[in-house]
Amino acid sequence: MWSDTKAIYSSAWTFAFACPILFLIPALLEMAQHVVEMKIGMYQSWASAKAVEHSNWRSIFGTIKELSLLLPGYWFIRYLGYGNNAEHARQIDLRAFGLWLVIFIISAFLSAWSLFGPSVGSMLALTGKAAVIAAIALAGVQLVIGIYLTAWVVAWPLGNGAIGPIKSSKIMLGYFWRAFAYYVTGMLPLLVLHYALGLGAIGRPEWLVWPMMIIDALVTAMLALTLTGNMWFAARYAARAKGVSLLPSSYFS
Repeated sequence: MWSDTKAIYSSAWTFAFACPILFLIPALLEMAQHVVEMKIGMYQSWASAKAVEHSNWRSIFGTIKELSLLLPGYWFIRYLGYGNNAEHARQIDLRAFGLWLVIFIISAFLSAWSLFGPSVGSMLALTGKAAVIAAIALAGVQLVIGIYLTAWVVAWPLGNGAIGPIKSSKIMLGYFWRAFAYYVTGMLPLLVLHYALGLGAIGRPEWLVWPMMIIDALVTAMLALTLTGNMWFAARYAARAKGVSLLPSSYFS
Protein backbone atom coordinates (compact mmCIF):
# COMPACT_ATOMS: atom_id res chain seq x y z
CA MET A 1 0.00 0.00 0.00
CA TRP A 2 2.69 2.49 1.01
CA SER A 3 4.87 1.58 -1.96
CA ASP A 4 1.97 2.22 -4.35
CA THR A 5 1.21 5.53 -2.66
CA LYS A 6 4.81 6.63 -3.16
CA ALA A 7 4.64 5.40 -6.76
CA ILE A 8 1.61 7.63 -7.46
CA TYR A 9 3.70 10.69 -6.72
CA SER A 10 7.02 9.49 -8.12
CA SER A 11 5.35 8.48 -11.40
CA ALA A 12 3.66 11.87 -11.64
CA TRP A 13 7.03 13.53 -11.10
CA THR A 14 8.81 11.45 -13.76
CA PHE A 15 5.95 12.02 -16.20
CA ALA A 16 6.19 15.78 -15.73
CA PHE A 17 9.79 15.66 -16.92
CA ALA A 18 9.25 13.02 -19.61
CA CYS A 19 6.24 14.79 -21.15
CA PRO A 20 6.51 18.44 -20.05
CA ILE A 21 4.09 19.82 -22.65
CA LEU A 22 1.35 17.39 -21.67
CA PHE A 23 2.02 18.10 -18.00
CA LEU A 24 1.80 21.86 -18.49
CA ILE A 25 -1.56 21.93 -20.31
CA PRO A 26 -3.64 21.83 -17.10
CA ALA A 27 -1.15 24.23 -15.47
CA LEU A 28 -1.55 26.80 -18.25
CA LEU A 29 -5.34 26.59 -18.11
CA GLU A 30 -5.27 26.92 -14.32
CA MET A 31 -3.02 29.95 -14.73
CA ALA A 32 -5.46 31.43 -17.25
CA GLN A 33 -8.17 31.21 -14.60
CA HIS A 34 -5.86 32.91 -12.11
CA VAL A 35 -5.18 35.75 -14.57
CA VAL A 36 -8.93 36.31 -14.86
CA GLU A 37 -9.26 36.22 -11.08
CA MET A 38 -6.49 38.80 -10.76
CA LYS A 39 -8.16 41.05 -13.32
CA ILE A 40 -11.51 40.99 -11.51
CA GLY A 41 -9.84 41.71 -8.17
CA MET A 42 -10.47 38.40 -6.47
CA TYR A 43 -7.29 38.51 -4.39
CA GLN A 44 -7.54 42.12 -3.25
CA SER A 45 -9.50 41.30 -0.09
CA TRP A 46 -11.92 38.79 1.40
CA ALA A 47 -14.80 41.12 0.57
CA SER A 48 -13.80 41.35 -3.10
CA ALA A 49 -13.24 37.58 -3.26
CA LYS A 50 -16.78 37.02 -1.98
CA ALA A 51 -18.18 39.56 -4.44
CA VAL A 52 -16.65 38.02 -7.57
CA GLU A 53 -16.54 34.30 -6.69
CA HIS A 54 -19.48 33.63 -9.05
CA SER A 55 -18.23 35.89 -11.85
CA ASN A 56 -19.20 34.64 -15.31
CA TRP A 57 -15.64 34.90 -16.58
CA ARG A 58 -14.29 33.02 -13.59
CA SER A 59 -16.91 30.31 -14.11
CA ILE A 60 -16.07 29.98 -17.81
CA PHE A 61 -12.35 29.59 -17.22
CA GLY A 62 -13.04 27.40 -14.21
CA THR A 63 -15.02 25.02 -16.41
CA ILE A 64 -12.22 24.90 -18.98
CA LYS A 65 -9.75 24.19 -16.17
CA GLU A 66 -11.98 21.41 -14.78
CA LEU A 67 -12.08 19.76 -18.22
CA SER A 68 -8.30 19.99 -18.53
CA LEU A 69 -7.97 17.96 -15.34
CA LEU A 70 -9.62 15.07 -17.17
CA LEU A 71 -7.01 14.98 -19.93
CA PRO A 72 -4.41 12.94 -17.99
CA GLY A 73 -7.08 10.23 -17.97
CA TYR A 74 -5.76 9.43 -21.42
CA TRP A 75 -2.04 10.20 -21.50
CA PHE A 76 -1.01 9.47 -17.92
CA ILE A 77 -2.95 6.20 -17.81
CA ARG A 78 -1.16 5.10 -20.98
CA TYR A 79 2.17 6.21 -19.50
CA LEU A 80 1.58 4.07 -16.42
CA GLY A 81 -0.13 1.17 -18.14
CA TYR A 82 2.68 0.63 -20.60
CA GLY A 83 5.48 0.71 -18.03
CA ASN A 84 6.13 4.46 -17.61
CA ASN A 85 6.54 4.74 -21.37
CA ALA A 86 6.48 8.35 -22.61
CA GLU A 87 6.00 7.24 -26.22
CA HIS A 88 2.70 5.53 -25.36
CA ALA A 89 1.64 8.60 -23.41
CA ARG A 90 2.10 10.87 -26.42
CA GLN A 91 0.68 8.40 -28.92
CA ILE A 92 -2.83 8.86 -30.29
CA ASP A 93 -4.07 5.28 -30.61
CA LEU A 94 -7.35 5.80 -32.46
CA ARG A 95 -9.17 2.89 -30.80
CA ALA A 96 -7.93 3.75 -27.31
CA PHE A 97 -8.56 7.45 -27.86
CA GLY A 98 -12.10 6.76 -29.07
CA LEU A 99 -12.83 4.64 -26.00
CA TRP A 100 -11.37 7.26 -23.70
CA LEU A 101 -13.37 9.98 -25.45
CA VAL A 102 -16.59 8.27 -24.36
CA ILE A 103 -15.44 8.43 -20.74
CA PHE A 104 -14.27 12.03 -21.20
CA ILE A 105 -17.65 13.14 -22.54
CA ILE A 106 -19.50 11.47 -19.66
CA SER A 107 -17.10 12.98 -17.12
CA ALA A 108 -17.28 16.41 -18.77
CA PHE A 109 -21.08 16.34 -18.65
CA LEU A 110 -21.08 15.41 -14.97
CA SER A 111 -18.50 18.09 -14.22
CA ALA A 112 -20.49 20.75 -16.08
CA TRP A 113 -23.69 19.64 -14.35
CA SER A 114 -22.06 19.99 -10.94
CA LEU A 115 -20.98 23.54 -11.81
CA PHE A 116 -24.02 24.85 -13.68
CA GLY A 117 -26.85 22.36 -13.17
CA PRO A 118 -29.49 22.50 -10.44
CA SER A 119 -28.48 21.12 -7.05
CA VAL A 120 -29.99 17.90 -5.75
CA GLY A 121 -31.66 19.97 -3.06
CA SER A 122 -33.48 22.16 -5.55
CA MET A 123 -34.49 19.16 -7.66
CA LEU A 124 -35.99 17.52 -4.59
CA ALA A 125 -37.43 20.81 -3.31
CA LEU A 126 -35.27 20.61 -0.18
CA THR A 127 -33.90 23.53 1.80
CA GLY A 128 -31.59 24.13 4.72
CA LYS A 129 -30.09 21.13 6.49
CA ALA A 130 -32.05 18.64 4.37
CA ALA A 131 -30.53 20.08 1.17
CA VAL A 132 -27.03 19.81 2.66
CA ILE A 133 -27.60 16.20 3.70
CA ALA A 134 -28.92 15.36 0.22
CA ALA A 135 -25.85 16.93 -1.41
CA ILE A 136 -23.49 14.97 0.86
CA ALA A 137 -25.40 11.74 0.18
CA LEU A 138 -25.19 12.31 -3.58
CA ALA A 139 -21.45 12.96 -3.36
CA GLY A 140 -21.07 9.71 -1.40
CA VAL A 141 -23.02 7.74 -3.99
CA GLN A 142 -20.96 9.23 -6.81
CA LEU A 143 -17.75 8.32 -5.00
CA VAL A 144 -18.84 4.71 -4.47
CA ILE A 145 -19.94 4.32 -8.10
CA GLY A 146 -16.72 5.96 -9.29
CA ILE A 147 -14.57 3.53 -7.35
CA TYR A 148 -16.37 0.50 -8.75
CA LEU A 149 -15.97 1.90 -12.28
CA THR A 150 -12.23 2.47 -11.80
CA ALA A 151 -11.09 -0.55 -13.83
CA TRP A 152 -13.30 0.57 -16.73
CA VAL A 153 -11.95 4.14 -16.62
CA VAL A 154 -8.40 2.74 -16.67
CA ALA A 155 -8.85 -0.03 -19.25
CA TRP A 156 -10.43 2.01 -22.05
CA PRO A 157 -7.60 4.55 -22.47
CA LEU A 158 -5.30 1.54 -22.73
CA GLY A 159 -7.41 0.26 -25.61
CA ASN A 160 -9.05 -2.61 -23.70
CA GLY A 161 -12.72 -2.33 -24.60
CA ALA A 162 -13.49 -5.74 -23.05
CA ILE A 163 -13.69 -4.19 -19.57
CA GLY A 164 -16.92 -2.26 -19.30
CA PRO A 165 -18.79 -0.92 -16.27
CA ILE A 166 -20.17 -4.32 -15.17
CA LYS A 167 -16.86 -6.15 -15.47
CA SER A 168 -15.15 -3.23 -13.77
CA SER A 169 -17.49 -3.56 -10.80
CA LYS A 170 -16.66 -7.26 -10.55
CA ILE A 171 -12.92 -6.53 -10.65
CA MET A 172 -13.13 -3.84 -7.97
CA LEU A 173 -15.44 -5.88 -5.74
CA GLY A 174 -13.64 -6.54 -2.48
CA TYR A 175 -11.13 -3.73 -2.99
CA PHE A 176 -13.30 -0.70 -2.31
CA TRP A 177 -11.49 0.48 0.79
CA ARG A 178 -8.06 0.03 -0.74
CA ALA A 179 -9.15 2.06 -3.76
CA PHE A 180 -10.63 4.68 -1.43
CA ALA A 181 -7.31 4.89 0.43
CA TYR A 182 -5.49 5.44 -2.88
CA TYR A 183 -8.03 8.15 -3.74
CA VAL A 184 -7.47 9.99 -0.47
CA THR A 185 -3.68 9.72 -0.46
CA GLY A 186 -3.49 10.66 -4.14
CA MET A 187 -5.65 13.75 -3.63
CA LEU A 188 -5.46 15.16 -0.12
CA PRO A 189 -1.87 16.48 0.20
CA LEU A 190 -1.92 18.44 -3.06
CA LEU A 191 -5.55 19.51 -2.63
CA VAL A 192 -4.73 21.01 0.79
CA LEU A 193 -1.75 22.82 -0.74
CA HIS A 194 -3.92 24.05 -3.63
CA TYR A 195 -6.49 25.60 -1.30
CA ALA A 196 -3.81 26.94 1.03
CA LEU A 197 -2.22 28.84 -1.87
CA GLY A 198 -5.55 30.12 -3.18
CA LEU A 199 -6.91 31.28 0.16
CA GLY A 200 -3.52 32.43 1.38
CA ALA A 201 -3.15 34.77 -1.60
CA ILE A 202 -6.23 36.81 -0.66
CA GLY A 203 -5.23 40.21 0.66
CA ARG A 204 -1.56 39.78 -0.25
CA PRO A 205 0.34 42.32 -2.37
CA GLU A 206 0.25 41.67 -6.10
CA TRP A 207 3.99 40.99 -6.31
CA LEU A 208 3.46 38.03 -3.95
CA VAL A 209 0.17 36.79 -5.43
CA TRP A 210 1.64 36.17 -8.90
CA PRO A 211 4.32 33.64 -7.78
CA MET A 212 1.78 31.98 -5.48
CA MET A 213 -0.56 31.53 -8.45
CA ILE A 214 2.22 30.13 -10.63
CA ILE A 215 3.08 27.60 -7.94
CA ASP A 216 -0.61 26.78 -7.55
CA ALA A 217 -0.94 26.18 -11.31
CA LEU A 218 1.90 23.64 -11.14
CA VAL A 219 0.38 22.04 -8.05
CA THR A 220 -2.94 21.72 -9.89
CA ALA A 221 -1.24 20.05 -12.86
CA MET A 222 0.44 17.60 -10.50
CA LEU A 223 -2.91 17.00 -8.75
CA ALA A 224 -4.46 16.10 -12.10
CA LEU A 225 -1.82 13.39 -12.45
CA THR A 226 -2.09 12.00 -8.93
CA LEU A 227 -5.89 11.85 -9.17
CA THR A 228 -5.43 9.80 -12.33
CA GLY A 229 -2.57 7.76 -10.91
CA ASN A 230 -4.54 6.63 -7.89
CA MET A 231 -7.08 5.04 -10.25
CA TRP A 232 -4.37 3.14 -12.11
CA PHE A 233 -2.77 1.70 -8.99
CA ALA A 234 -6.12 0.79 -7.45
CA ALA A 235 -7.34 -0.92 -10.63
CA ARG A 236 -4.02 -2.66 -11.20
CA TYR A 237 -4.01 -4.12 -7.70
CA ALA A 238 -7.60 -5.40 -7.98
CA ALA A 239 -7.08 -6.74 -11.50
CA ARG A 240 -3.95 -8.64 -10.54
CA ALA A 241 -5.76 -10.17 -7.57
CA LYS A 242 -8.59 -11.28 -9.88
CA GLY A 243 -6.20 -12.52 -12.58
CA VAL A 244 -7.39 -9.98 -15.13
CA SER A 245 -5.26 -7.86 -17.46
CA LEU A 246 -6.11 -4.20 -17.93
CA LEU A 247 -4.16 -4.15 -21.19
CA PRO A 248 -5.79 -5.21 -24.48
CA SER A 249 -5.23 -8.78 -25.60
CA SER A 250 -3.52 -7.51 -28.78
CA TYR A 251 -0.69 -6.20 -26.63
CA PHE A 252 0.30 -9.76 -25.78
CA SER A 253 -0.18 -11.26 -29.24
